[in-house]
Amino acid sequence: MTRMVQVAMAGDVTEAEELQTILRSAGIESELESAVEHDPLGSEDAPQKVMVPEETFEAAQHAIEALTEPEEIVDEA
Repeated sequence: MTRMVQVAMAGDVTEAEELQTILRSAGIESELESAVEHDPLGSEDAPQKVMVPEETFEAAQHAIEALTEPEEIVDEA
């Protein structure tokens, strides 16, 4: 079984899903995990951990950085 590690912390489910979309477009699978241990309501506003397979951690970091900071992409071009 592949060990999953946290690559990012999202403020809520919407932000976490946006990060998942970025990772998916880079070919990296991911899972969401509540950052709140006991969230009986399953709140959409609860912080979320974005988890990726350990071997894709570095690539996931690069994908998130590249696609969330457009000014850096322009600087590199």
